[in-house]
Amino acid sequence: MTTMAPLLQTVPILVAAFGGGGTMLAAAPSPQEAPASRPPVFALSGDHRTRYERLSNQFRAGLDGVARALMLRTRVSAGLDAGHFRLRAELQDSRSYLADSVAAVTTSMVNPLELLQAHIEIPLGDRSGRGSRSVLRAGRITMDIGSRRLISRNRFRNTSDGFTGIEWHWTGPNDGQVRTFYTLPVERRVSGNILDNGPRLDKEWGNVRLWGVHFSRPRLPWGDPGEVYYYGLDEADAPGLSTADRHLHTIGVRFHRPATIAGFDYEIESALQFGRSRASRAAAADLTHVAHLQHIGAGYTFAAPGTPRLQLQFDHASGDRDPTDGRNNRFSSLYGSRSFEHGPSGIHGAFARANVTTPGIRLTLAPRSDLNVMGAARGYWLASAADEWTTTGIGNTGGASVRHVGTLWEFIGGWELDAARLRLEAGLVRLTAGDLMKNAGKGNATYTFAQTMLSF
Repeated sequence: MTTMAPLLQTVPILVAAFGGGGTMLAAAPSPQEAPASRPPVFALSGDHRTRYERLSNQFRAGLDGVARALMLRTRVSAGLDAGHFRLRAELQDSRSYLADSVAAVTTSMVNPLELLQAHIEIPLGDRSGRGSRSVLRAGRITMDIGSRRLISRNRFRNTSDGFTGIEWHWTGPNDGQVRTFYTLPVERRVSGNILDNGPRLDKEWGNVRLWGVHFSRPRLPWGDPGEVYYYGLDEADAPGLSTADRHLHTIGVRFHRPATIAGFDYEIESALQFGRSRASRAAAADLTHVAHLQHIGAGYTFAAPGTPRLQLQFDHASGDRDPTDGRNNRFSSLYGSRSFEHGPSGIHGAFARANVTTPGIRLTLAPRSDLNVMGAARGYWLASAADEWTTTGIGNTGGASVRHVGTLWEFIGGWELDAARLRLEAGLVRLTAGDLMKNAGKGNATYTFAQTMLSF
């Protein structure tokens, strides 16, 4: 029975190792000093997104033909700031229309009428008298942490991961930040056939637990931000719940330099994962789990019209080296996002951070303040030929050891209409087949999407 002991033991180690500082955490709550008494303030906001997606030549095992879907997502958030505490609730309604079985729709796309967040937030102020501040959140929450590769609030995806539990976010006098949390991940559920968009209450399971600690500092000795983290995941089967019985510990570090005009930037992240797991939800044998994730990126932003930024990227997420050796080497990306690096999710979702080796190049442009475009190309190989292309179920057969999956070409553009609080976005993604796809009888695939996002 896993407890919070690993988390509590790790906090002082991280603080001692880094000694203060901080870095930007995307979409993280902003801790504030405990305010004086004042009248409560109520706020209401939201957004609605409509996206049409089309995928020619479905590449997943057992599926063929053209897939399409109309994805709708509406979010409404209400908050009450009473000074010494804040209440927040967020409703999310995620639906899919026009889809059939070829689209391979899952609860990552459909989650009708669900309470994504419902929590209390308590600013704790400067309890130490040294200029620090912190905030405690308790209830159902979403989280964006660090690079978002392992824990995130999803953006492109039609649904978001929610967690029920507690989170403490501390900011020191020198802007060093510590985030600790202990949560039960929320299982998204639908009633009946998923294509019918039937609402059903989501559920937390007491035997699926995610906890961790993340420490960041804005300036390391060489002047750039850095992070170190530990995440624990415990899960076990229960009546009505099938899991891969993962009992994982993930430790990692991240160093990066933000992009600046006429300047170089970089990002390095390395994570080691160990514990035990099973090969799949259907498997019964416990395996020793040892896996890792590596990311290296370097870029330069030119002092030119459109401020073009050119990036070189390399990612490696380990795969299982031998299905018969009693070990599982496939990396688990926990609750991270992938669309910002490995192509759109939705009915596309070709690649995840598991059993892949992928170099790439990316160019972003902003011809105007309200217009941005991006083009990228990445080659994908299996990290281990003995493991499969994890998002599709396709692997080597007949003794083959082919690794090259294919090449992903990505082109996306967005236009902000600030006066109308509207964003328009469209994209074209082409997956050219490598030897692994060809051996499985799969050819080139083209994914297109067009979406509107209205904020209110």
